[in-house]
Amino acid sequence: MLSTPQNRLKKRLKKVFKVLLILYVMIGASLYFLQEKLLFLPTELSQDYKYEFNFPFEEVFLTPQADVSINAIHFKTKNPKGVILYFHGNAGDLSRWGKISEFFVAKNYDVFIMDYRTYGKSKGKLSEQAFYDDAQYCYNYLLKSYNENEITIYGRSLGTGISTYLASKNNPSQLILETPYYSILDVAKYRFPIFPVTSLLKYTFPSNEFIINVSCPITMFHGTNDGVVPYSSAEKLKIVAPRHTTFITIDGGSHNNLIDFDDYTQGIEKIL
Repeated sequence: MLSTPQNRLKKRLKKVFKVLLILYVMIGASLYFLQEKLLFLPTELSQDYKYEFNFPFEEVFLTPQADVSINAIHFKTKNPKGVILYFHGNAGDLSRWGKISEFFVAKNYDVFIMDYRTYGKSKGKLSEQAFYDDAQYCYNYLLKSYNENEITIYGRSLGTGISTYLASKNNPSQLILETPYYSILDVAKYRFPIFPVTSLLKYTFPSNEFIINVSCPITMFHGTNDGVVPYSSAEKLKIVAPRHTTFITIDGGSHNNLIDFDDYTQGIEKIL
């Protein structure tokens, strides 16, 4: 039988479909099996690495479990206004995030900031529950030196889900969220709309579920040009948040530059 143009077209379409199907399955498998490498971008530090910051600090090692070591930096000021328990984003380590958190030390706050498991000098197996457990362990550690009404929980990007969980389980002075998300699942759906991410994700960080149980004042900062966590995800979180929530829009702000905007710095000055 002679090949007609119609038959040749059908064969080409079948080949294209097969290639697209293979790519779809490969990407979907990567989302499932490699999601920790996609979600978490830690850098490792040697155990003898020496931190250098502009303010006095104490390096701390906490052991929530026998096989876990959590490295943290505790900045201490004279006559502090309170203490900020800071949960950082998904990339880097304390050598970077410690310098970022000095912004708050300069405002005469003590700051306690930890590296998650596998980040910096911290050791241990990652899991979503491990993030929550380690956060609570750090909170309990601070309760040995501070009253609960002196503790501000601050979360940035990935850390906003952890911070919201922690605030829902305790009674801190306030909760501050920089570039928050409705949930990691919501962000994944936005980024990979054609994949069944609900079935693929092992990490969900459902801030939307936690925030309804937060009783302290909440302040959110989010930029309209955020290319990592879409502004719409933060807007959805605000909708389900309690009435005692202030949402501050940073017009033109992206994911890592909110500190360059007056609306952010003035907002921080007001609540701190």
